[in-house]
Amino acid sequence: MNKPNIFRRLVLQVVNLWRSVMDAKVNPLRFIPDNTLQSYFMMVLFTIWSVTFGFIATYYLGWLGYSTVVSVVVHLTILIPIMVTNAVFLDAERTGDQWVTEWKEEQSKYKLFMNRIKLRNMVRWKSDTEA
Repeated sequence: MNKPNIFRRLVLQVVNLWRSVMDAKVNPLRFIPDNTLQSYFMMVLFTIWSVTFGFIATYYLGWLGYSTVVSVVVHLTILIPIMVTNAVFLDAERTGDQWVTEWKEEQSKYKLFMNRIKLRNMVRWKSDTEA
């Protein structure tokens, strides 16, 4: 069994990490029943974290002429491509595209294979005869 492609593993890990933080079906905001309110809280949290990281960078890196607007724009230039990638994956999963299922099956088969190798090296202790 060959190890899955590092690019495929990395993409799937990024998607899973993204969903654990930003997907309202997974993060703690899922308990808020109104989708509009969930979106509002996500935008407020986004703004708070952008400004916070900007202030931290200003303090530790000694940036002069720091702008909160620039910080938000820089964060958006990073987050928008990640959101587009996530949207592509969601659409692919919804429509049942073959490549997504192949990547996930390949990764799960490899993990199962690696766990079986680990289990072969285990020795069961017989407490009634060895104790």
